[in-house]
Parts: sequence; structure tokens; C-alpha cells
Amino acid sequence: MNTHLLRTLALLEARVRLRRTSTLVTLLAVVALSWLMISDPAGGSALLVVGDARVRYTSSALALGSAAQASLLLGLAGFYLLRGRMAEDMRSGLGGVIGASAAGGKPFVLGRWCGGVLYLLALCGASMLAVLLCHAVRGEGPVEPLVYLQTYALVLGPMALFAAGCATLFDCWAPLMGKRGDLLYFGLWIGQVAMLASVAGKAAPPAIPVDFSGMSAVMAALSSYADVRHGMVIGMGGFKPGVAPLTLPSWLWSGALVAMRCLSALLALVPLWLAVRLFHRYSPDRVRPGRSRARRSPLALVNGWLRPLARLVRPLLLLSARLPGIAGGALADVALTLISAPAAIALLLLAQVMALALDPGLLPGLVLACVAFWGVLASDLPTRDQDAACAAMGDAVHGGTRRYWRQLAAIAVLGLMFTGVAALRLAGVAPVRGAAVVAGVLALSALAALLGRASGGARLFLVLFLLGLYIGIQVHTVALADVVGFHGAATAASVLAWLALGFVAAWAGHLTRNLYERK
Repeated sequence: MNTHLLRTLALLEARVRLRRTSTLVTLLAVVALSWLMISDPAGGSALLVVGDARVRYTSSALALGSAAQASLLLGLAGFYLLRGRMAEDMRSGLGGVIGASAAGGKPFVLGRWCGGVLYLLALCGASMLAVLLCHAVRGEGPVEPLVYLQTYALVLGPMALFAAGCATLFDCWAPLMGKRGDLLYFGLWIGQVAMLASVAGKAAPPAIPVDFSGMSAVMAALSSYADVRHGMVIGMGGFKPGVAPLTLPSWLWSGALVAMRCLSALLALVPLWLAVRLFHRYSPDRVRPGRSRARRSPLALVNGWLRPLARLVRPLLLLSARLPGIAGGALADVALTLISAPAAIALLLLAQVMALALDPGLLPGLVLACVAFWGVLASDLPTRDQDAACAAMGDAVHGGTRRYWRQLAAIAVLGLMFTGVAALRLAGVAPVRGAAVVAGVLALSALAALLGRASGGARLFLVLFLLGLYIGIQVHTVALADVVGFHGAATAASVLAWLALGFVAAWAGHLTRNLYERK
């Protein structure tokens, strides 16, 4: 193995990824989440809560809680950020050059994988620095860098190896290069989270070797010094102020737990081993998608069956032609989105019927389901022109420079179409809850437009959206986490905060567009 070639490929891969705007956006999201989860105990919530008692903000506690949160975020977002490099090679024509070169497939795959691991470790390091700064503000003990390094290495190390290995494998094997691979990895991530149910409620929960996220190891480490049978919350957990807080020792990890995490790191190399064996080397007969394979897609079949429903959107197209400026363009984008996915029209009609027929107590669940589908549907709207290679054409026509605001308005209109009726009915019985639905949809629309514009793809927003949706379902009492009023914890202040965030995100996306135009 040529170590110089491997080192060059790994550093090149890491530099290419670190220079992307999506890296900066992800880093800011990780830092914001770290500071949000390490809340001030004076407000009644803390990063780590066991039973009814909070855990003091020592180095070991902050390192354990923040590493667990970062593992969940980067374990999901890291895969989608690493994914797609080989598809870019094929689109740009570089794949044929690489496939015809004398470089072997093994060093090439290993170089891509090492670069991905370095990239994820850089994000983990930035997250740790943010937590160290937060420790200086809210900590209750001295800053112990070695404690942070040990905890982050044991919790986040296997996660980085597994996420990079899966991203490399899914790019190296043709059957997993498309949406099928994205859905499969999301299922694997959900399985990692669901695995915790098998160890929850035990006095001494075991560390699971195939738990690459490290959550079971975190529970096992914490159970040695606290009784976790009565429940454990990581991130903005409520506690009783009258209960004495717990203090963790500096060194939490026993030799058995360290050995278990090392075993997890070894098992995380299995996807890399498969990637080396299955690398397609950009061979046209192995990576060219066939039309028959596309026709067998279940979603494509459903859209084909429901194609007649596209006629219902025709009045919207006629109205968009009559409206001037951004309003007409936004309605045209909404109509195009619905026509290209007739299944969305069927679900939209079903959502209206259910919003009118369901009991008001069931409307929050309907809103959450509608928001989830809308987020997935609208995630690629900001990058649709770029994906179709007609972004320059759009800039050249009259009004093309307003495309960002048009797309932002289209995303928001789509969201209100799915949730508007339910929001009106909720406003009749709980005005703040109805307002939370509208404010949440508007804020998420602005974030979708900003992240799509900044990263040049739909994956970054989609990953953060799904992760935020999951966190919002799990956190019941925090007003800011109740983005669309699902739990009823939203307040007037949280609604205004999300509206302010949406305004800032919308304006940031506008400034980002102007920056690209100057370049």
C-alpha cells in the first residue's frame, strides 16, 4: 500500500469537504444545539437528569451529555454530508478518468474513507471546543481537557468510522447509490436509537457492541454512579429543584466499557471492507441506472396511477399566469411540485378532509404528519433549478434574480396548504397552539430555503429537519422544542422566537445569494 498516495487522497478529500458551505452550516447547527441542550439549571432544565435530580455541570457530565447529543446529530447528518462524492465524479466526467488510471481501487476507496473520517472528526473537535466554551460560562467545576478527549473519542469514534464506512459503501455499490441507500441508512439510524429500548429500565444496562452511536455505553457508564432505572434524560430535561444534584467522578469509563467501544470500532469497519470488495470503479455497465429499475420504484408506480389528479392543479397554473411578480412565480412553483408528485395531491386532499372531520384533540398528530411529509416534499425545491441545470437560464430571464424569494414563498405556501385548515381549527380552541403551527411552518420554510441555497443540495436541510422532528417528539415540556405545537408546550414567547428565527434565516439566504452573485 502506497502510504503517500493514501495520505494525499485523504487530505484532499477532507479539504474539499471542509471548504463547502454546508460544513459551516452544519458546524453552526452543532454549536447551536450544544448550547441549547446545555441549558441554565436556573430555568428548571439541565443537560443530564437522572430520575428527578440533575447532574452537576462537571467536565465528565458535560462531556458525556454533549458527546451523546453530538453522536445522534453527526451520526445522521455525517452520512448525508459524506454521501455522493462518487456520483459527482460521474456527473462531471472525472469518474472515467479515475477508472482508467493506474491507481488501484483499494487505495482510492481507503483514501475516500479516511478523508471522510477526518472530516467527521474535525466536526466532532469543533463541537467539543464549543462545549468547552460553554463550560467556561455554565460549568460547576474545573475544565479537564483529557476527560473531554477520552469521552469524545470513545463515544464519537466508532460513530465516525461507521458513518464514513456506510457513505463509502453506498457510493461503491450501484444498488445503494440512489434514494434507496438514503432510506436504508435512515432506517439503520432509527434502529440504533430504538435499540436503547432493550436496555432502558435496567439497573446495569449493558453496552451493545453494534450500537455505534454509543448511547448504550453512555447509559452503562452513567449507571455505575447513578440509579438510571427511574429514567434518564439527555438534553433539556426537567428536574425537581428540591432534590440534591448528582456529581459524577472525572473518570467514568471502566476497562470493560473501553474494550466494548473498541469492539464497536472494529465492527464499524465492516462497511469499509464491503466497499473495497464492491467498488464499481466507475464501470458504465455497473453504475448506469436502467429504466426498468426506475419503473419498479413503488413511489413511481403510485405517482403513475395517480397522474389524473394533476388536472386538479390546472386552475392554480392559470392563476399563476395572471398574478405578477413573486406571487405568480411562487404559485407556479407550487403547481409544478404537485404535478411532479401526484401522490402529494392525494395526501393534500386527504389532509383537508381529516382536518375538518377529526376531533380537535387529534389535530396535533395530523399536523405533525403533514409537516413531516411537507418537509420531505419541499426539501429539494430550493435546488430544483440547479439540479435541472437551468439555474443560469432562470437568472437570464426577466425576474429571475427574485428566484430565491419565489422559492421561499412556494415552500411556505405548500406548508400552509397542508396545515392551514388544521391550524385554523386549533386556533379556535387554543390560539397559541394554532399560531405555533403557522410560525413553525414559516420558520422551517425559511430554513429550507437558506440551507438549500447555502449547501447547494437538499440533504442538509432534510437531515436536520428529520433530526429536529425526532427531538421535538421526544421533548415534551420545552416550549422552544415544540415548533409546531404538537405537545401544547409552545408559548407566545416561543412563537415569536420562531418567527424571528424565520426572518433572520430568510434574510441570511438573501445575503447568501447576493454573495454568490458577486463571486
